[in-house]
Amino acid sequence: MSRIAIGADHAGYELKKHLMGVLTRDGHIVTDLGTNSTASVDYPPICAAVGRAVRDRRADLGIVLGGSGQGEQIAANKVRGVRAALCNDLYTARLARSHNDANVLSIGARVVGVGLAEEILAAFLATTFEGGRHLARVELLMEIEREESTPAWPAPETPTPPPLTEAPPTEAPPTEAPPAEAPPTEGS
Repeated sequence: MSRIAIGADHAGYELKKHLMGVLTRDGHIVTDLGTNSTASVDYPPICAAVGRAVRDRRADLGIVLGGSGQGEQIAANKVRGVRAALCNDLYTARLARSHNDANVLSIGARVVGVGLAEEILAAFLATTFEGGRHLARVELLMEIEREESTPAWPAPETPTPPPLTEAPPTEAPPTEAPPAEAPPTEGS
């Protein structure tokens, strides 16, 4: 069976507990990376931890759960090597694995019911990557990731003007030149 890392925010906590039971019952080794209650929590660190577990080969696959699953998918995808797919139906769960070689499943706990979530999980786990023409596409995705991993910031060195500590001098508006003084006359 598979080693699976799982994480959820507060909105996905109850579904996470349920799916952990399903995975354990089916013989998978499950690593719970949080959260551990329904108290509000920020999901990015949790989803990144799941992604890193997959990237570092401490898990074969990952699962991230949240209200919609969208933010969780985005957060997991920030980890290099992760191909997280938001799958709130069976069709996308199958295609995510067979065409995109997805290695992290994201589900919206406020979008699907428990029964459908179980079916999505089963479809994701049972589907294998087809390779073939899809392999070239996944390689192109990974090439984009490598290109984008090259730091774009900081921008090339440009001189920074010194901080402004005094008001810059202002130029007086142009005025008409005063009339030329008449040359001195005799007797003046």
